[in-house]
Amino acid sequence: MSAGERKELAALEKMPDSAIDTGDIPEVTDWSKAQVGRFYRPIKQPVTIRLDADVIAWFKQAAPQYQTAVNKVLREYMERHAANDVGPQRKRR
Repeated sequence: MSAGERKELAALEKMPDSAIDTGDIPEVTDWSKAQVGRFYRPIKQPVTIRLDADVIAWFKQAAPQYQTAVNKVLREYMERHAANDVGPQRKRR
């Protein structure tokens, strides 16, 4: 990057968004080829969890990347319950 480009970028960083002229950029009206989540990579955390053997066997048989499949099922459950603003229920002893 040249010194002139660095200077121009520094000047743009200081400008408020409203002052930047975007009139020459065409508006995107066709999003049919957009890829949702292509650049999103959630942070993974290794955990130890005890699951029933038949559940693990089913996931391993159904999906070569069974851990990803289990994560997907758990995420769907979480999102469905988060939409209802209900957290996981604990059993009372």
